[in-house]
This record gives sequence, structure tokens and C-alpha cells, in this order.
Amino acid sequence: MSAPPLALITGGTRGVGLATAHALATDGYDLALLYLSDDIAAAAARAALQGACRVMTLAADVSNKAEAAATVKRVREQFGRIDLLVNNVGPFVPKPLLETTLDDYELQVGGNLGSTVFMCQAVLPIMRTQGGGHIVNLGSLNAEMARGAPNVALYHALKVAVVSLSKSLARSEGPYNVRVNVVNPGMITLEGTRESIVDSIPLQRLGTAHEVANAIRWLASDEASYVTGAVINVNGGLFV
Repeated sequence: MSAPPLALITGGTRGVGLATAHALATDGYDLALLYLSDDIAAAAARAALQGACRVMTLAADVSNKAEAAATVKRVREQFGRIDLLVNNVGPFVPKPLLETTLDDYELQVGGNLGSTVFMCQAVLPIMRTQGGGHIVNLGSLNAEMARGAPNVALYHALKVAVVSLSKSLARSEGPYNVRVNVVNPGMITLEGTRESIVDSIPLQRLGTAHEVANAIRWLASDEASYVTGAVINVNGGLFV
């Protein structure tokens, strides 16, 4: 009997990453969940998922190329293959560009774009060798069409770059049976969200991490086997 497929999720021990882990475990995936430093959240995620699948949690700064590569190597040694990569890391520092410090810049560039590039570089040779795989990159609310918004210029520019990168990889990796897609989360449940924001959403509510996870889950499934280079907006129809 063949081994279960393996999903590698960055930022996998909380929020959308953890919701995605639960969804994929239901579909028979084993899991490698990466996180930066919160060992307590990692232990809780591991405990919640054990019994449903094999699960491994690893602390790693995937904005560092060498660390990303070393972590992917460890995951492959443990599970033998990597079938799905979900690039879910995306630090967000909302402030005007003129107030953005070098630390803010390096955190967001490394976390949003660098981590996606480095993880793809590490995983793609494995997927090519094993005959295929899937990558789902997380964008943001304004990532498919570059709409302006105050105080998020750098973050949105990086997420637009993630969408462009993903479409380019869909082209280059298609011949190797590797699909690459994007999910753009909308306004996900947060405390203190202004009523005016909710009023602007056609569905008249915020989204949930579970709803974003379901989009990722579908893209990773056989039902989406002819879908690559796609961008799925999970935003309640905000820009319709």
C-alpha cells in the first residue's frame, strides 16, 4: 500500500495554516507544519492533529534561503516525498511607506516574497523528480489586481509579486506535472473590524480561516487536476 501524500505548510500551526492542516488531514494527507518560534502553538497543533495523520512540526525561518533548504531536506528525509507545498507565511506591517523602517522592509520582503521563492526553489526539484506535485501560494486582498490602499503599499506590492511568480511557475513547471495556484484571502475574522468594512462586502460578513482552507484544499485535490496558474479570491465578493 502506498504512503499517504505529504503536505508541507509554512505558518502551519495557527490561523489559515492550521485550518488548512485540519482540512488536508481529513483528505488523507500527512503533514509537516513549519513555524517561526511559538513552540506552545506548535505543540497544541501537533496534539490536535495526532491520530488523524502523521504530523511533524519544525521551527524554521523560511525567509532564510539556507534554512528553508535545510528544512525541506529534513521533511523529505522523514516522509520520502513532498506532494503539496502551501506557502502561508506573510508578515503584515501596516504603516505609511514614509514611516516604514529598514527592519519593517526586511521582515515583509523576506517573509512574503523571499520565503515563497526559497521554499519553491527547495521543493520544485523534489516534485520534478517524483513526477509531479502542487504548490498553493497565499496572496492578499488586492493581489490579483493591483488596487491602491493606504498604509499597505509594500505588503500589497509583494503579494502582487507572489501572484506574478506563481503564474510564471505554472508555465515553467506544467511540463513536470507540477501545478501552481494562488489563494487570495479577503477580510478574515478579526476583533475590532469596523462595521463599514463589513457593509462593503456583498455577503455582509467577514470570512473565516476555514473558508480559505477549503479553497486550498480544493486546489490540492484531484478535482482541480486541470487547474494551474489560477487565482481564487476568497473575499465574499468584495470587488465584484
